[in-house]
Amino acid sequence: MTKLSVNINKIATLRNSRGGNQPNVVQVAIDCENFGAEGITVHPRPDERHIRYRDVYDLKEIITTEFNIEGNPTEKKFIDLVLANKPTQVTLVPDALNAVTSNAGWDTIKHRNLLKDLVATFKSVGCRVSVFVDPIEKMIEGAAETGTDRIELYTESYAHNYFKNKAEAINDYIHAAKIAQNMGLGVNAGHDLSLDNLRYFKENIPNLLEVSIGHALICDALYLGLENTIQLYLRELE
Repeated sequence: MTKLSVNINKIATLRNSRGGNQPNVVQVAIDCENFGAEGITVHPRPDERHIRYRDVYDLKEIITTEFNIEGNPTEKKFIDLVLANKPTQVTLVPDALNAVTSNAGWDTIKHRNLLKDLVATFKSVGCRVSVFVDPIEKMIEGAAETGTDRIELYTESYAHNYFKNKAEAINDYIHAAKIAQNMGLGVNAGHDLSLDNLRYFKENIPNLLEVSIGHALICDALYLGLENTIQLYLRELE
């Protein structure tokens, strides 16, 4: 069974747009777990435009499933945050400061030494580590050389091309997952996965361990309700 980790960044975005504490990020995380989510993901950024650093400490106190903190580890503040909270998993993402959302995987060859040091640092405090990569063979090979436990496949390209030709859209991801498995890496996936394209991805990617989904899931929840939406996503992963 592929685990569903719900990214709650969009809940924090809504809260921050008005001030105060509505919707309550902590309560939403509790609800997501109660409704069947097997993990909670947050992606704090230096400007705290959605998840705030204080949120991470508050969430650490209440999450009973898996806690996944994503972010750019070139920021010392992010490194300190992870080391202080020791989540189940830390996902290393090379997002630029001005990026609206993550838009590329790591160049694991260029940044191999940096990633190797970071992976060792986070693993030393008991965190599982995942490196965000495009479905490119040499980048997956480079990720393996960092000592990471897993990769997270950046699925924007798959989602963008799904309705044009889904078989073609997923080819690189199938190959990437097989390469990762052969190198002893676990495979996660995330970005633009939705109720439209999730089942096909799950059915075709061997040994997919986890998907992290936020934007599409929260959008669906506006129409379908949060509990019902989480159940629908879980069904796609069966």
